[in-house]
Amino acid sequence: MRTILIALALVGGFVYLTTSPNAPFRRAGGPLWSGPTRAAGLGADEVNNIDIYKSAQSSVAYITSTVYQQTFFFEMVPTRALGSGFLISEDGRILTNNHVISGSSKIEVRFSDGSRYTAKMLVADRADDLALIQIEPKKKLTFLKLGDSDTLQVGQKVLAIGNPFGFAGTLTTGIVSSLGREIRSENTTLEGLVQTDAAINEGNSGGPLLDSQGNVIGINTAILAPSGGNIGIGFAMPINRAKAMLDDFRAGKSFGRPRFGASTVFIAGDLASELKLPTGGGLLIQEIGRGSAAAMAGLQGYRDVVLVGNERLGIGGDFITAIEGKPVTGPDALSRAIARKRPGDTIVVKIFRNGRTSDVQVKLGEVREERF
Repeated sequence: MRTILIALALVGGFVYLTTSPNAPFRRAGGPLWSGPTRAAGLGADEVNNIDIYKSAQSSVAYITSTVYQQTFFFEMVPTRALGSGFLISEDGRILTNNHVISGSSKIEVRFSDGSRYTAKMLVADRADDLALIQIEPKKKLTFLKLGDSDTLQVGQKVLAIGNPFGFAGTLTTGIVSSLGREIRSENTTLEGLVQTDAAINEGNSGGPLLDSQGNVIGINTAILAPSGGNIGIGFAMPINRAKAMLDDFRAGKSFGRPRFGASTVFIAGDLASELKLPTGGGLLIQEIGRGSAAAMAGLQGYRDVVLVGNERLGIGGDFITAIEGKPVTGPDALSRAIARKRPGDTIVVKIFRNGRTSDVQVKLGEVREERF
């Protein structure tokens, strides 16, 4: 009898502790999480991102190039590299970076619908790291429209679609961080690049950089990656540079890209005043290539070096204040002017040297493109 009473007491205590309004262990009547009071809608910027991705994704190509390399034991083994590209015509022409497919014995192209093709090279512009390849599609393909990179402004939104580390169809967004950037490697210098903080990684090379209307305004080309990954500093080749290559190819012209043959730094304001240069701004010539167009025209490079912050700056060279009669207002003024020219054309630059200004005519040199 005592056992039954103890059991009833325990059951009664448990019921009280879990059901009484003041019970310390009373279970909540609702769920352990709460949702929004109303369904969250998408913002205008989110809708824009989604619309652009839906319309552009099917036109982005995921490229695998096969290159045969010789081992230490003189064996030829295939190595594969990943990259991206994008359709510019319904009959299968694809723009990409030259470094994505350079030296390839086989170029494979895949699209988001799973279709696969073997591509062939049509033309390459090593100087601007551009290439045009061709597939033979079984149907008409959707393609991307080319925008105008000359109208880009720092701060405007951009979107990148590509194949980073083999993750096809990856979308990243950001802004135009700067214009007219120059980057150098052991073998080449790329000028007039668009800098962006949209995440770009290995495999994004050759993919499109789009504006908020879905037009291609650049070709993702390089990143600054001291640690091996993206740190928010990527570079794209302006699409207008590719247009020049495409126009030449369509017209059957065999000449390549024009070259000025000098590296420059944009200087203005207080720094220009300290260097006793016109404060309105201009391009201070650093180095001049031997035998280049700039050298043939008699332009002069730096004579001394100073430290500005942590950067070395060559001083004493010619200071370009105007190009073709237009004042220099930014670091990409020269590359933009040259992009509209052809090898052998003459470009007029106004220079400041030893306290005097003068006009100098420079007959542009040539960097030949490769046809296949």
